[in-house]
Amino acid sequence: MPRPTAAQLAYGSATVIVSTIAMLLLSQTSTGLGVAVISAAALALGLLVALTAPVPRRRGRHAARTGAAAPTASAAGATQDARVPDPRTASAEHPVHH
Repeated sequence: MPRPTAAQLAYGSATVIVSTIAMLLLSQTSTGLGVAVISAAALALGLLVALTAPVPRRRGRHAARTGAAAPTASAAGATQDARVPDPRTASAEHPVHH
């Protein structure tokens, strides 16, 4: 099972805190059982939000590709060439003044 990302932890935690406060204020409960039920519901809601938050996809060379979504060799070469900067020579970076 993959570890949760920082965004998933933040979304889940914020959901638990905000939903607990909102439900306690709206229900105006003062019993221990009511607070426990609201806390459990808020925790379940926060877990649901954290698990359904979008997970970033890997972009590296080793990212898994499906057969239909994999780019062709010419398209992959074109995008690779577009990302590689032109090599600079030493004279272009540090001009020599004589």
